[in-house]
Parts: sequence; C-alpha cells; structure tokens
Amino acid sequence: MTARATLGRISAPLKRLPLGERLVRRNPLYYPRVARLFERLDAAPLEQRRAWTAARLARVLRAAAATGYGRRVGGGPDPGAWPLLDPATVRDDPPAFMRGGWWSVPSSTGGTTGIPLPLARSHESVAAEQAALDHLLRGQGVDPVRARVAVLRGDDIKPPDDLSPPFWTGALGGRRLIFSSNHLQRATLPRYLEALTEYAADYWWVYPSTLESLCRLAAGLAAPPRVPLIVSSSEVLSAWCRAAAAATFGARVVDYYGQAERVAFAASAEPERYRFQPGYANVELLPAGEDADGARYEIVGTGLWNTAMPLVRYRTGDLIRVAGALSPAGREALALGLGEFPGILGRDAEVLVGLDGATLTGMDHVQRGVEHVVRIQLVHERADRVEIRVIPAPGYGDADRAQLIANARRKIPAAIGVSVREVDALERTALGKTPFIVRRPGVPGPTRPEDRP
Repeated sequence: MTARATLGRISAPLKRLPLGERLVRRNPLYYPRVARLFERLDAAPLEQRRAWTAARLARVLRAAAATGYGRRVGGGPDPGAWPLLDPATVRDDPPAFMRGGWWSVPSSTGGTTGIPLPLARSHESVAAEQAALDHLLRGQGVDPVRARVAVLRGDDIKPPDDLSPPFWTGALGGRRLIFSSNHLQRATLPRYLEALTEYAADYWWVYPSTLESLCRLAAGLAAPPRVPLIVSSSEVLSAWCRAAAAATFGARVVDYYGQAERVAFAASAEPERYRFQPGYANVELLPAGEDADGARYEIVGTGLWNTAMPLVRYRTGDLIRVAGALSPAGREALALGLGEFPGILGRDAEVLVGLDGATLTGMDHVQRGVEHVVRIQLVHERADRVEIRVIPAPGYGDADRAQLIANARRKIPAAIGVSVREVDALERTALGKTPFIVRRPGVPGPTRPEDRP
C-alpha cells in the first residue's frame, strides 16, 4: 500500500473524532491566525485586500515554481505569466504538482466533469478551509466549535437496498449526526423526521438535491422539524429550494460555493447575493461571453494556503453571470469580495433518480479511488439501467472495472442495473460539452423548478 493510501485510511476515521477536528481541522498552529485574518479582511478596503493577497500569492508562486510543473512552464513571480491550468493537466500527472511529502493530507475529487483527481493538502490549507466555514457560521450566530449539526449530503451509511433504520450515524462525540441521503424516500421519511426532530441540531449541512427531496416529501405536513439554519453546498441551490426550505423548516438558508481543489470560496446568506471570501484565494474572472441575461465569467483561482499542491490559475469551469460586462477594475473588486453576483451557473444535474423517485446523490464518487481511468460518464439508458462509460488509461483492467461497479453500488440500489463499457470517446452536447450524466428520453431527471410544488 502506498504512503498516500495509508494516510487516507488513517485520516478517514479521524475526521469523525473530536481529536481529529481539534488537531487537524482546527490545528492550533494555523487555525486561529487564519480565522482572525478572515475577520480583518472582511472589514478592509480594496487596497488592503489587494496588498495582502499579492503578498500571499507571491509565497504560493514560489512554492509552485519548485514543483515539476512549475519548472516545466518556467513559473516565476508574475502570476499573469503562468498559463491557465486545466483539470485534465493535473489529472495526467498529479505528482508534478505536489511537494508536501508524507505529511501532507491526501484527498481526491471526482469532479463534476467525471475526471478523477488525486489531491494533496497542507495542514495549513485544511485549517484555512475550516476557518472559512466557521467564519460563515459565526456570521449567522452559530458557534462552530460547540454546534450540533445534522449532515444530509453524500455519505454512505449502509447499502442502498437496506431499508431498515437507522439511516444515520453519530460522529464528533455526538455533535454530528450523519444521514444517508440515498435512503430518503416517502417510505422512510417518518424515520428521518423523527431523528431530525429528536436531535434538534443547531444547523443542517446539506446537498441542495437532498434538501429539495426533503422539502418535497415534507410538503403539507402538520409539524415538520424546525431548525434555525440550513447550510448548503456542492451543488447549485435553486431559488425554489431556498424559499421552500425556509418556509417548511423555519430556517435561514445559507449557501456556499467551493471545490475540492480549494481555489475559490463564495457564500450567500440572501438570494442572489454571493460574495467571494477575501484571503481564501486569488480569484480571476475571465470573460466567457454575453447573452440577453448578462455577461458570463469563468472562475479561475489560485489557492492561497495549499503549498503542498499549489494550483496556479486553475480553471474551475464554473461560471458566474452579472447584469452587464465588468471593467477590469470591476472584476478585481468582485473577486476580492467587494461586490455581489447572483450565483454559480451549472453543477445542478449530477444526480440520478431512482425507480421510486428518490434522488440519488454523490454520483461523482463513482470514480474515486479507481486508478487507471481517464474519464467516466454515467448514461441513464432506462429507468432501471445505468451504464458507466469509461475512457481507460494504460493499465486499466478487471480490478478497475470491479471497483467502479462497487463504488456505484454504494450509491445506486440493486433495482437499477449497472454495467461498465470502455469507449474511446464520451458523448457530447450540441455545444461540445461532455456532461457527466446523460439521460435518455423518458428517463426521469431532477425535478425542474417549474414542476415543483
């Protein structure tokens, strides 16, 4: 077993222990300083935000210049001289971007594009990520160190065909109750509602698709559970879902945007009012066209804390839209958190729908840990059949195929057949994009806002 795999096996259970939270996520060597910085920059004018970001960016560029990739591209102190970085380039040679050694924290992302990507994080960057999340919670009056949180995201609690309760498990000494989103359906709803009511969390941390399912299933109930705050992330939060969650559960709804690569962070406590967090990353907004609804910009970021795997000018592929074209000064102010934008475009279709109408989340986990895969695509051929299409990398074989099936079976019930097919190319849309999930005609997809109650 490799050192990265060993660390991964050690760190996974540690995340659910209070000790792991105190020593890793809120590492006292880094966390207090970063938390104070976010507070200070939130009150700082443009000049101070710009100056601090430039100084911190210079440190990151020095670290990146020492990597194999940095030497290859001749990376220097001028960030504009670095080429834009595509996820596929990182995927093709992850070690070329790493410099953290044994004591970096291993992670990975499946990505919304279906590109598996191993990552390494410095301990400072892990603490900075927690500081950004805690900063968001404190802004809503929540003490993140003592708060009780119910988690309804992509966690695997038990096989999807096991419909016997409980559908949740405790962590962090009882301060976290982690639910299985893939077991949430009309038949199991009473158990979820009972557990949520009894647990009485200070806030829920959710995938928007799971929150949508919960809102639809709980609609019209006389006494749904109440919660002061709901925090959503990882998918697009629709206006319908935000309003329905507030009305159904009596909650304030906060949404935040980020990525496993940690190259941008933005949050919204009110509909269509997102701000980037100053001090988290050096964000660039690249023009991506205009239409009748406004001007679009791609988010390109350089994380300011991860010197174990510094990604410079990383293309997220995510877009924002603003009412009209921005000047360079306007883009800079927006990127430094001194302006607002309505939200992130895309990333709202990475779910499947089961035969019983249940939303099946976490599909981007299917390719995690599968070594010899260039890219995958899930094709929902029929309501009861999903095909995993794979562009294989050298060395791909039966073990990789079996791991894909095993990963899928953690998310997809047995009533839906799953198969794997190796291909030379994946399906593209008319606009040339390669969707992660393809649905054939007649196959149900996520409920559209206009169809929702």
